[in-house]
Amino acid sequence: MAIDIPMNYTASEREREQRMAYWREDIGVNLHHWHWHLVYPAEGPDTVVRKDRRGELFYYMHQQTMARYNVERFSNGLPRVTALANLREPIPEAYHPKITRSSNNRSYPARGKNQYLTDLNRVEDQVIVTIVDMEMWTTRIFEAIDSGVARSTNGQQIQLDNKNGIDVLGNMVENSSLSPDVNYYGRLHNEGHNMLAYIHDPDNSFLEGFGVVGDNTTAMRDPVFYRWHQHVDDIFERHKRRFKPYTKAELAHPDVEIDEFAVQLNRAGTKNNILLTFWQRSQIDLGTGLDFGPEGNVFVTFTHIQHAPFSYRIKVKNEGSGVKRGTVRIFIGPKVDETGRTIAFRDQRRWMIELDKFSVNLNPGDNNIVRRSEQSSVTIPYERTFRNVLASSQPNNDQFRFCNCGWPAHMLIPKGTTQGTSYDMFVMISNFADDTVNQEFDENVNCNDAHSFCGLRDRLYPDARNMGFPFDRATASSVNSLKDFAKPYKNMATTSVEIRFTNTVISRV
Repeated sequence: MAIDIPMNYTASEREREQRMAYWREDIGVNLHHWHWHLVYPAEGPDTVVRKDRRGELFYYMHQQTMARYNVERFSNGLPRVTALANLREPIPEAYHPKITRSSNNRSYPARGKNQYLTDLNRVEDQVIVTIVDMEMWTTRIFEAIDSGVARSTNGQQIQLDNKNGIDVLGNMVENSSLSPDVNYYGRLHNEGHNMLAYIHDPDNSFLEGFGVVGDNTTAMRDPVFYRWHQHVDDIFERHKRRFKPYTKAELAHPDVEIDEFAVQLNRAGTKNNILLTFWQRSQIDLGTGLDFGPEGNVFVTFTHIQHAPFSYRIKVKNEGSGVKRGTVRIFIGPKVDETGRTIAFRDQRRWMIELDKFSVNLNPGDNNIVRRSEQSSVTIPYERTFRNVLASSQPNNDQFRFCNCGWPAHMLIPKGTTQGTSYDMFVMISNFADDTVNQEFDENVNCNDAHSFCGLRDRLYPDARNMGFPFDRATASSVNSLKDFAKPYKNMATTSVEIRFTNTVISRV
């Protein structure tokens, strides 16, 4: 017999933020976050921590999480996330998790409304940090960004350039053991999580444990996670804004022209550019390692968002005389915000959601590309998201942990609305000569399929471009829309896609 997890498990519908509970508390989303941090730990042996572009991946995975979360908020009539930049203001969002840690059979503590952060002095837990520390570290990080130079422990200057700067900053802000100078730049991201996690008992007077935001397996359940990470992402954006817009040479792919671009559901007779979402009811065994209850191994039934499978259809012309290779990059972004106002491109580019990335060989003349949504370079299938989680905690099981890293496939696209919401979809075929890291790989083997978020195991990240390219940099002031951005380039195309949500629950077969 399975235990049913109701959708309104942690709050009533009187709480506005409860509209996002299905997203924040999705088991697959939280498993993804946990596995990403297992694959890319902040501390440990250097051979484990020092992975290719690790700091940049920390930035990009969380940046994309924030883009997805903000866009989903618009689907639910909620405003964009307000960054938690001022640590001295009350936090209006409360969170009552109602889950129990299996390790000690104690419930995760709640956070009430309008609580204030205070200095942490939990000597027994070796968690000691002040708000002044946090503000000082932030100032020093800003100084490094604005000057374009960071300092290392040996006094060496590190250039925060376009190639390596975001990687250095990712390790610095998180902080990982690869931070250039942890004593100077501090532990901003991690201690922010600690301050929020212990807000209910900052000096351990009541012997209370940490809240959900202090645990990688549960942190994404709490609304304050996104407020903190919006602040972290704004720090990275400050760095990105230092760089000039991409040039025509960087964005173009000579002789490659996209003639048509559309999406279509994988069933006969459906119209182009209409996608469908709905609720799906699934059952998993929480005894596989993500059991937050005291009852041991249990099967649970839960309801999550799902979409009807679809395919991208791209008609491309190679006007050259020989085969050309390119990288197909597909994104989706919101057209309007929660008020129905058109979103300016300067904001929209930060909310462009990567859906897929893959390489293609283009023969001279016309080429037809068909790519299924389940082939996404961002996601892993349901079976991998929810397979035996306990094995991920076992030593010497790096391959298993890596294979469980990836955004859950059922969360690939935004929910949309019952009346249908229009989104901008974008495709670009970039020049593979500028993308390659001189390393071939097969996305269909060795769990290489979620490489956009998780990279490749023990190999180089398979894209030489900045993560998030071409939307990671600001554009010229004359670019007011996605169409303006794409119009000068034959190797780019946009289309309008409608996502219709049906408020119906369908059981997983």
